[in-house]
Amino acid sequence: MNRSASIKDVANHASVAVGTVSNVLNYPDRVSQRTKERVLRAIDELGFVRNDAARQLRAGQSRTIGLIVLDVGNPFFTSVVRAAEDAAALQGSAVLLGDSGHNASRESNYIDLFQEQRVQGLLISPVGDITERLDLLRERGVPTVLVDRLADESKYSSVSVDDDAGGYLAARHLLDTGRRRLAFVGGPTSIRQVADRLQGAQRAVKEEPDATLEVLDSDGQTVLAGRSVGNMLVERGELPDGIFCANDLLALGVMQSLTMTHTLRIPEDIALIGYDDIDFAVSAVVPLSSIRQPTEALGRTAIELLAEEVESENPRHRAVVFTPELVVRQSTGPAKGSSAG
Repeated sequence: MNRSASIKDVANHASVAVGTVSNVLNYPDRVSQRTKERVLRAIDELGFVRNDAARQLRAGQSRTIGLIVLDVGNPFFTSVVRAAEDAAALQGSAVLLGDSGHNASRESNYIDLFQEQRVQGLLISPVGDITERLDLLRERGVPTVLVDRLADESKYSSVSVDDDAGGYLAARHLLDTGRRRLAFVGGPTSIRQVADRLQGAQRAVKEEPDATLEVLDSDGQTVLAGRSVGNMLVERGELPDGIFCANDLLALGVMQSLTMTHTLRIPEDIALIGYDDIDFAVSAVVPLSSIRQPTEALGRTAIELLAEEVESENPRHRAVVFTPELVVRQSTGPAKGSSAG
């Protein structure tokens, strides 16, 4: 047949009522075994595929989950998404992905789209403060879990990493290798994760009276943005002896600028540490030290928290916070003339 078989076609072919076919599809326990077999045989013979989207609209339910991340081009978010998809699949659900690109307007459009799709819930790593928007979603029956952002447990569940602790680990490590003129590369600080990492670094630097920390804003969080910062540092001539980048992509860009475009050596001249511990960190020209985030646990836990929200009429919100881990590689060897190990 030229058109897709309809539920009415199946009913006529099996010589049963349309309601009987519907019961076989949705409530098979209500139908006798003989009738069920006849309907299933008709479905096979006609090649019937039920319109799940229409069924979801009628039921007000969905097997899809909306997930909005800040930058799907960042391997950190790619890993989180993959883990969420795997966890959702085990529950019989699918993930619809949106990339806000750090753009609040684009983020809002995705929220509208996912709401129209009747997603069973939303996972989001928000651009800024969208509390009012999330409150409205909840009132409309769309539970939300914040990803990579700590939330107020009285209102939402969230899964995040202690970025203040991560920033402290990174700066403390540079200080322990003998560095004292540190620089923090990352921006903008309106991104909560960046601000928290900077705060942790500042806390570590305050422990050493002779240490300083310069904050260098970057135009984004990409490799190209890191290259620009590296070029700027060389051109001005005043170099730090240790650099902490807010993510690994920035750090790899800084590394490319200092070692490939210019003649500086890492770690002999400048120690460099990133954040996220993406796959590219270990395979860099100089293997990059980094702060590891448990991406698989973040994605999996986000799905688990959302399932709790969906299945309970009065869910108990939870804020799950993971502890980051320092991963030391060649990019943070001791400073020249230092006895630090």
